[in-house]
Amino acid sequence: MATKCGKCGPGYPSPLEAMKGPREEIVYLPCIYRNTNTEAPDYLATVDVDPKSPQYCQVVEPKDIHAKCDLGYLHTTHCLASGDVMISSLGDPKGNGKGGFVLLDGETFEVKGTWERPGGAAPMGYDFWYQPRHNVMVSTEWAAPNVLRDGFNPADVEAGLYGNHLHVWDWQRHEMVQTLTLQDGLIPLEVRFLHNPAADQGFVGCALSSNIQRFYKNEGGTWSVEKVIQVPPKKVKGWMLPEMPGLITDILLSLDDRFLYFSNWLHGDLRQYDISDPQRPRLTGQLFLGGSIVKGGPVQVLEDQELKSQPEPLVVKGKQVAGGPQMIQLSLDGKRLYVTTSLYSAWDKQFYPDLIREGSVMLQIDVDTVKGGLKLNPNFLVDFGKEPLGPALAHELRYPGGDCSSDIWL
Repeated sequence: MATKCGKCGPGYPSPLEAMKGPREEIVYLPCIYRNTNTEAPDYLATVDVDPKSPQYCQVVEPKDIHAKCDLGYLHTTHCLASGDVMISSLGDPKGNGKGGFVLLDGETFEVKGTWERPGGAAPMGYDFWYQPRHNVMVSTEWAAPNVLRDGFNPADVEAGLYGNHLHVWDWQRHEMVQTLTLQDGLIPLEVRFLHNPAADQGFVGCALSSNIQRFYKNEGGTWSVEKVIQVPPKKVKGWMLPEMPGLITDILLSLDDRFLYFSNWLHGDLRQYDISDPQRPRLTGQLFLGGSIVKGGPVQVLEDQELKSQPEPLVVKGKQVAGGPQMIQLSLDGKRLYVTTSLYSAWDKQFYPDLIREGSVMLQIDVDTVKGGLKLNPNFLVDFGKEPLGPALAHELRYPGGDCSSDIWL
């Protein structure tokens, strides 16, 4: 681990050693206010997740993190072995598609330039993960910011404005060497290599086509991809389209590479798969946490390949949860899964208007790490509808010192 990053966390030598680390006590969440009468800036919420603390499941310290940046719709952040910070971009400052990467100094956070060679950005961008032992980085694509910023328009899918590629980069030369077209893989968002630093495979969640695809290295050094999980759409009435996709918005892997988790933001379920055999994932846990198809809602399910009836609305500590499971984060030991319910404010407003009025929530799921299985903790609820300046939308979850979706071992 580089000197600059050595001050930032414990620096576990391997993923399996990280699983022995102490229990998480606080979680960081970037949040935005979306009350029409509020012009407050984005902020960073610190949530107490220590059951022994008197402030358990409360926001204990909001901090203003708003800053003007002309770099163009930044998204994923990873630390590099050099100590620098690398951030992916969805587009250029005008909102056109551009999948490039910004380099920041790890101590001063000053912009050092772009990671990729001049003129070498991908057509679109979103997430990325690198694997130095195989001299590779893999990046994904959503759409140009101008396409997605005001909500989802099905006509944009027909026009080919949403991504369906993985981009493979030479890690040492900083240039794209292969583009993989995903068959039945629309809007590949979150990408994860297996945590084992010697692994030559990983997974990507394709949101709109609602499937998980496995990418892997071939004997000749090229890369391929195959679909390994498919969430079937539901035929519905009372929604914008006759079929509703699950909309897989976030995925992660346990540090021992045993379980894969993902969220279906529209259907409302969170899933756990055993990936001991990565080519044949096996469903071991499923839990509904709100969603668009709950009983009593505006959507009627006409045909469902998985469920016999529509799930009940979720009520935790007296509050009915609006939205569906979106961003997820797993404890280092794999026994607790934290979930938030906001995706992106324009899409929240379109699909879950109650989120805008009531704010999002954070939930905790207890995980069976032996046989598999998910169970809601009924005593844990962080209600961002009660923030000082009005309802807020909480997004990605991060631990101080590293976590399951940000740490990369060399």
